[in-house]
Amino acid sequence: MTDIRDDGKLERGLGLVEATSLNMTFMVGIGPFVVIPLVIQAMGGRASLLAWAAGGALALFDGCIWAELGAAMPQAGGSYVYLREAYGRERWGRLLSFLFIWQTLFQGPLSIASGALGFADYATYLGTRTGHVARIVGLLGSHGKNVIAGAIVVLAVILLYRRIGQIGRISVLFSAVVIGTILWIVWGGATHFDPHRAFDSSGGGWKPSWLLLVGLGHGTVQTIYSYLGYYNVANLGGEMKEPEKNIPRAIFISILGITALYLAMQTSILSVIPWREAAHSSFIASAFIERLDGGNWATLATALILITALGSVFSGMLGYSRVPYAAAADGNFLRVFGRVHPTKHFPHISLLALAGAALIFCLALKLAEAIRAILAMRCIIQFIGQGVGLVLLRQRWGQERLPFRMWLYPVPVVIAILGWGGIFLATGSRPMLASILAAATGIVVYLGRARWLRQWPFREIA
Repeated sequence: MTDIRDDGKLERGLGLVEATSLNMTFMVGIGPFVVIPLVIQAMGGRASLLAWAAGGALALFDGCIWAELGAAMPQAGGSYVYLREAYGRERWGRLLSFLFIWQTLFQGPLSIASGALGFADYATYLGTRTGHVARIVGLLGSHGKNVIAGAIVVLAVILLYRRIGQIGRISVLFSAVVIGTILWIVWGGATHFDPHRAFDSSGGGWKPSWLLLVGLGHGTVQTIYSYLGYYNVANLGGEMKEPEKNIPRAIFISILGITALYLAMQTSILSVIPWREAAHSSFIASAFIERLDGGNWATLATALILITALGSVFSGMLGYSRVPYAAAADGNFLRVFGRVHPTKHFPHISLLALAGAALIFCLALKLAEAIRAILAMRCIIQFIGQGVGLVLLRQRWGQERLPFRMWLYPVPVVIAILGWGGIFLATGSRPMLASILAAATGIVVYLGRARWLRQWPFREIA
């Protein structure tokens, strides 16, 4: 039986609290504060709650897959390791794990850049409250937001350039800000609750129809973006204490906790701001606090949201940096990415390369362009491929090698696969085409590399 645990180079310094904090911080970030108006546009009024519930349900079913695989294979790299083992490390698993790394070179920095760009977008609210921020953005010119986003990436690298135990403690602080900010909004809605406004049915959004299904698809594309990150702890499997127990626990606590907070926050906002107005608000959370408590409190709330966005960039960069490292350590990627810092014991080359790519995206893209590209690129190889892979792995391994086993198997797997297929279609033709072209290019690169190195399928495997 092959040992697929880590090689001991990384330090196991993350407990359940730190791991859950990293997950929740990455999940929230700037996402919900940016997409709430978009979800309301897609669904209309109270029906927007359906999109948040659907996103949470998909995350929960998919989380069952991650929990099984993460507990069974607690290594750095997450999906890279799972795809390799599920499809065979010397045959199709080598190709699929390479394709995951290939796509991670794009969607990992894209995800990080989206958080940084969201930070820059939301920071402009402060420009309406204080002249100092407005003057800074003005001095930076037409690309001021892009420069700010790039600076956030650099700041995240500085915070991450330390040992994993210190990073875990920082993540707890970020998580406290995340939860505290959302609870502030929830409390405001609870103390000013207007059920007629919160559950306004004038848009007719609850009536079963084809339009509702289409709207739910578009709305869920936005909400699932705000749930992404529940699997971040799986990328850090090689740095987890008691990973067989703590990886599943962190995943489920994160998903259930964030789902409850998102539903409560959406209801709170709708109870104070009419949904037709909320659908066109660029700074929905700040506008909410300003309406209830005034401009000075709204400024403070915006500052907390920006800290939350920084925390998401911090957590995302931490998790994604372990993926190229895992591939390099496995001999399936450039060897330089497998280097570990001599005293701080983290893959510093991988971290710096990921940050460099994120900087380029920060300077070249806008937030709306990044969201759908991220989702389309992940759906087929990572999420659907991983679900099918778990089925194959269960058949080959049996249940004795799975420290955690999901309830009601295979129902969660089937629902997750169908759900991600629907999300892929809902992203639209351009993101889907870009994802397919990226995968096709990756196959060409893999085949060229495999031929050069005389690897499968150009070498017969015994």
